[in-house]
Amino acid sequence: MQHILDKALRQGRSVTGLGEVASYIPELSKADKNHVGVCVMDSVGGCFEAGDAEERFTIQSISKVVSLAVALELYGMEAVFGQIGMEPSGDAFNSIVKLAGDASRPYNPMVNSGAIAVASFIAPELTFDEMLERTREMCGDPDIVLNEAVYHSEMATTSRNRAISYLLESKGVLRCGVDEALELYIKMCSLNVTARSLAYLGLLLANGGIRLQDGKQLLQPETVRVVKSIMHTCGMYDGSGEFAVRVGVPTKSGVGGGLLSVVNKRMGIGIFGPSLDKKGNSIAGEKILQFLSAQMKLHVFD
Repeated sequence: MQHILDKALRQGRSVTGLGEVASYIPELSKADKNHVGVCVMDSVGGCFEAGDAEERFTIQSISKVVSLAVALELYGMEAVFGQIGMEPSGDAFNSIVKLAGDASRPYNPMVNSGAIAVASFIAPELTFDEMLERTREMCGDPDIVLNEAVYHSEMATTSRNRAISYLLESKGVLRCGVDEALELYIKMCSLNVTARSLAYLGLLLANGGIRLQDGKQLLQPETVRVVKSIMHTCGMYDGSGEFAVRVGVPTKSGVGGGLLSVVNKRMGIGIFGPSLDKKGNSIAGEKILQFLSAQMKLHVFD
């Protein structure tokens, strides 16, 4: 496994020059585009790392997986998806076009509009500190904290998300006020994680919501099944379809450079590579996953 991972890392490093770090959030533009790290945790307790697997970065849109899982645990599938769709949007993650038109609700929980709606389910029930503790538990990482610099940078440049939030409010989608939903959403995006944190979360999902270390059921099987399904169809922004064909592993990306991948009943994979393609996905991360999928037959239909 370590030999395969080392080869995958070299594949990822070879393409970092083809992308750029996120710049629409000023603090994210400070990232080193040449960083690449990967961690794999398997169902028999193995943990393998290569590169910058312990480097801290902000989770960004991968937090949508955590928030969706929590909302499903609180309210159940019918309530959550009564307000939010399940279909790929085909648009950029921060698109406002369809929501401003005829769409009466967000297309799915993995785009910004859907994630803000999910946050509005959670905010009346749980504080940010409680969500932070749940994230630490699900990621097996007690050192996850709010990156204050990124949080304030995002809040200062969040006009588009605020516009999305007011549109959601006007359509009766939000379950709390705009400010409350938006603050929780952005704080969740601003949590510092590592590739190892994400691999742990991936393994939790791969293992049906049961923590491998002690057998504790952290998430209900129905929650996990729904989350993995949405990741597979909608997790890579408007590149989700091509990624599903080429790689075939349920994955969620974030513009901080992270990728969270779930190989059902086998392993969790976490990747850090802040050099992004035009859709906002890690170029090195996609290359690594494509290599691992081919070498280890990880595609869901293999």
